[in-house]
Amino acid sequence: MNKLLVLILLMLHGTFVFSQIELRHEVYFDTDKYDIHSTEENRLLLFISSLSDIDIESISIFGFCDDIGANSYNLKLSQNRANAIKTIFSNNEISEDLISNVDGKGEILLKIVAEKNVVKIRGLNRKVEIIVKAKPPKPIVETKKEIPVETKKKNVSELLKGELKIGDKIVFENILFKTGYSQVMPGSKKLLESIAKALVERKDIYFTIQGHVCCTQNSRDAVDRKTNLRNLSEARAQYIYDYFAKKGVEKKRMKHTGLRRKFPLGGDPKFDRRVEILITYVGK
Repeated sequence: MNKLLVLILLMLHGTFVFSQIELRHEVYFDTDKYDIHSTEENRLLLFISSLSDIDIESISIFGFCDDIGANSYNLKLSQNRANAIKTIFSNNEISEDLISNVDGKGEILLKIVAEKNVVKIRGLNRKVEIIVKAKPPKPIVETKKEIPVETKKKNVSELLKGELKIGDKIVFENILFKTGYSQVMPGSKKLLESIAKALVERKDIYFTIQGHVCCTQNSRDAVDRKTNLRNLSEARAQYIYDYFAKKGVEKKRMKHTGLRRKFPLGGDPKFDRRVEILITYVGK
C-alpha cells in the first residue's frame, strides 16, 4: 500500500504518533561549587520563561562533575548541583510534580571535542543537564457529540452585581499570570477591566485582594523575576490593587495581601497563579 495513503489513514483514525518534543539546557558551575553564578542563573531563568506555553510531561535534572577528585566527593557535589537547579525551578513556580529525576551522576570523562585545552574541557563537564519533555499533541478523533444541557455559570462581574455578604470569597477565574511575574497575561486584560468597572459601580462593598502563587516548596512565596524579591503573591495583589485604583475604585475600600502558596486549588498549576477578593464589609 502506498506510504502516503497509510499515513492519511492513521491520521483519520486518530492513531498517528507524534514525535515527542525535548528541550535541553545546561548550567555550568565553578570548580568545587554548587551555587549558581548570576550569569548562569539568568540563562536558566530565560529557559524557564520559554516553558510558559508548553504542556510539560516531565523534567529531568542531572548533575555532573569533571574527572578530578574522589568518586564519593564528586557524587555528592553533582547531587548538590542537581538539587540547586531543582530549587530554582521550584522558586519560579514550576511544579515539583513535573520533576521526575534529580540525580547526581558524579564525574564524566573528558569529552573528545575540537577544543584541545583540557582545562576548558573540564569546565564543560562541571554542569547540570536539564531535559524537558513536552506532551505530544493529542490526535483529533471524531466522536459523536451529545448536546449538553446549558448551565451558564456566572462570571465575576455578575457575581459582584449580586447579593454579597461578609466573608464571601470571589476567585478571579481566567485572570491568569505568567510564570514568575506579577503582571496579568494579555488575554486577561479585557476581563480585568470589566471587573474593575463592576467594582466602581458597587460602592457598598469593601474587600481585600489576596494574591497567590503555585508550585513553591512548602508554603513559601515565589520570586518575582522583575524585582528578584521573594514576594510574588504580594506583588500580584499589589498589581491588581493599583489597576483598580487607576480605574476609579476608591483606595479606602481596598486592602491587599500575599498568601504565598498556603491555599493551592489543585489541578492545573496555572489556576494557582491567581488573585481573589475577600468581602470584608457590605453597606446597607
